[in-house]
Amino acid sequence: MTTGLLHLHSFLAYLVLAGITISFVYALFGALSGKAFGEKDRKLGLFGLIPSHIQLVVGIILYFLSPLGFSNLSGAAMSDSVSRLYALEHPMINVIAVALITIGYSRAKKLEESRNRFRSIYMFYGIAFILILSRIPWNAWLN
Repeated sequence: MTTGLLHLHSFLAYLVLAGITISFVYALFGALSGKAFGEKDRKLGLFGLIPSHIQLVVGIILYFLSPLGFSNLSGAAMSDSVSRLYALEHPMINVIAVALITIGYSRAKKLEESRNRFRSIYMFYGIAFILILSRIPWNAWLN
């Protein structure tokens, strides 16, 4: 079961990165062009929000089932960079990134001015994108 969840988690990572990229680019162009923020723009913001939340749920389940996750959280694991990445850094940074995506989308719904709505999405999604890229376990993900 852990292997299947790990494959799902890896596959969803591609969807999350693509969704955040689409949302970010579209919001950036929307802000720069000065167009009005409409229903289509709100739905495009969901391209980054929904996959990231699904990924978070799968990641939390995997964190408690995998031997690299919660069960590996100890003082000895903190001295090993790979163990620390899987047990602490990757989960915490990605939880923060998903929180930023959620905040950016929620703010965009509440703001009145279109430019500020677009700006909320591209700024929060952009920061989250950088955080996610910084904590992907590239050595395991590309194999």
